[in-house]
Amino acid sequence: MSPDTSRWRSAEAYGYVDDLSGADLAWEYLRRNPDYQNDFETASQARDAGRLDARWGLRFPCRSIA
Repeated sequence: MSPDTSRWRSAEAYGYVDDLSGADLAWEYLRRNPDYQNDFETASQARDAGRLDARWGLRFPCRSIA
């Protein structure tokens, strides 16, 4: 996964952050964490949501990863 970094200094690109809830803001930063990205990829391939539950404190109601 290679994020688009072309506009990372643009204030307009992050204006939406002002209106996020605490949970939404946490998700915005978690999903950019390289360790989380690696764990998500591994858990997705193994279809093992428990790996993400344990390390990152996430909860998945259906206990599967799409």
